[in-house]
Amino acid sequence: MQKRRIKRLLPSVFQNTAQPGNPLYAILDVMETMHAPSEAALDHLHENFDPHRAPDAFVPYLANWVDLEALFDPPRTKNPSWTPSLSTGLGRLRELTAAAATLSQWRGTRKGLCLFLETATGAKGFLVDEQVRGSDGKVKPFHLRITVPKGLAEHRSLIERIVELEKPAYVTYDLEFGT
Repeated sequence: MQKRRIKRLLPSVFQNTAQPGNPLYAILDVMETMHAPSEAALDHLHENFDPHRAPDAFVPYLANWVDLEALFDPPRTKNPSWTPSLSTGLGRLRELTAAAATLSQWRGTRKGLCLFLETATGAKGFLVDEQVRGSDGKVKPFHLRITVPKGLAEHRSLIERIVELEKPAYVTYDLEFGT
């Protein structure tokens, strides 16, 4: 806050006294200087809540707000130096956080699972087969076959966590990685 604005908040007797060269004027200078860092932070506060513009260290906190902490690698610990990450990178975590509302709308559906996997990995081409046949030729009830695009085997752990989070609890699944 500028010293002239601070001065206007003072009683009139102090306003009249605060002139260059006296102690009260010097105190107003100090107050202006002390307010500057807080005001600078508040001027850019809205950027902290946009996952695309937030500082890197704040993105996992935002992801936690939208219930994505189960995807962090390594899982949360009580260690104060714990640093959450996503195997596909911070950019993918930003995208997942930004898409959280849309992903939530489609939760528990084939479309939602594919959308979540595509957003998390940045790869297209996930296939979810709901008509998986067993060795007897009959369709296995409540079973999925998820085909993962080529080149994503290194992210198997993340993909499994996403499938576990997004599929209905009673559904079983197989993962097949493209070659």
